Amino acid sequence: MRKKTVLITGGAGFIGSHMCEKLLSNNYAVICLDNFITGSPENIRDLFKNKDFRFQRRNVSDYIDIPGKLDYVLHCASLASPKDYLDFPIQTLKVGSLGTHNALGLARKKKAVFLLFSTSEVYGDPLVHPQKETYWGHVNPVGVRGCYDESKRFAEALTMAYRRVHKLDTKIVRIFNTYGPRMRHNDGRVVPNFIFSAIKNKPLTVYGNGRQTRSFCYIDDLLEGLIRLMLSKINEPVNLGNPGEFTIMQLAKLILKISGSKSKIIYKQLPVDDPRQRKPDITKARELLSWEPAVCLQDGIERTISWFRG
Repeated sequence: MRKKTVLITGGAGFIGSHMCEKLLSNNYAVICLDNFITGSPENIRDLFKNKDFRFQRRNVSDYIDIPGKLDYVLHCASLASPKDYLDFPIQTLKVGSLGTHNALGLARKKKAVFLLFSTSEVYGDPLVHPQKETYWGHVNPVGVRGCYDESKRFAEALTMAYRRVHKLDTKIVRIFNTYGPRMRHNDGRVVPNFIFSAIKNKPLTVYGNGRQTRSFCYIDDLLEGLIRLMLSKINEPVNLGNPGEFTIMQLAKLILKISGSKSKIIYKQLPVDDPRQRKPDITKARELLSWEPAVCLQDGIERTISWFRG
């Protein structure tokens, strides 16, 4: 009996590589596409031992065609960290627009289910708290973060257009801050930044006064939600994230405590358009997917610190 086949763009990245591994363990065949602009061969090295895993080094912003049957197309490719999309704004816009168009076209050709990995950044610096899927957002389209925010907003609009015009079975997940093993220590996101500095006994840099809030979801919890959404009949956007809300200062102190670090905390000016608060309303995921996070922040940070030390 043929195993169902899933194609994942950006499959060598942080979330993508974990998704490849999770699907293989759930008895799917997986085709991974990545151009390694931010993904890493190291993230998928062990997957080549599995006969159901295939890899192609491809830029999804270029035309893609894959021979054979595809059951699912998961469009995960993106430059998701502030450092990356500030360094590569044009590539960020291209993967959100051209890349999404190519991935949708492939899903349509193969009559496959399409899942877009979107982001809480579509809400921008939110004026509504917590953020529900019905909130349209507060985004600066011409600001430095606009390349990422608007690329994802366009990707969502294009996905819904394919659903309405071509009757494609599409899903959209809005992913809130997620952390765990395989994050790059220098990718600009707060959890790996703090952990890497702490274990090296270097200063932890807090931007602004540290009172801005985030909600941190451990990777294992996110993967479970992604699988449930992929297999669901839901076609509207769904938030996935941990509704526990912490200030950046609370996160810094927790990492210092768990790591036993002697690092100091230093302060720098808050970046332009940095969101002041971020917390998902996951009522929809709870009710329609029977999903909610199970890993608390302390346990997740302990696991992540252990991986970084290893």
